[in-house]
Amino acid sequence: QVQLVESGGGLVQAGGSLRLSCVTSGRTFSTFAGGWFRQAPGKQREFVAAISRGGHTTLYTESVKGRFTVSRDNAKNTVYLEMDNLKPEDTADYHCAAGALAMAAARGYDYWGQGTRVTVFS
Repeated sequence: QVQLVESGGGLVQAGGSLRLSCVTSGRTFSTFAGGWFRQAPGKQREFVAAISRGGHTTLYTESVKGRFTVSRDNAKNTVYLEMDNLKPEDTADYHCAAGALAMAAARGYDYWGQGTRVTVFS
């Protein structure tokens, strides 16, 4: 059984930064691609960023390009999402996911974390 646990969410003023972490357990982490998704209140879940198994390929949704950075440390079984210049519209529950390939489609991920809440106020 693979488990993913996110941390690092919180309350931050617009323009500030947060770094989310997602620690995995239960299987060799380097065999997974990692993804980050978010779901704002009353909205559908949306793709945020993804990173390939080796970390050489990254994907971002257009609205976070230049502000968010996804990375991973396979030795620590962890995927990160560095979020800079946060905006109120970034407010959401952020979930990490693990799957075979880095992609924007949620159906491509087999394992999901419970999420961590990010609230950005102006």
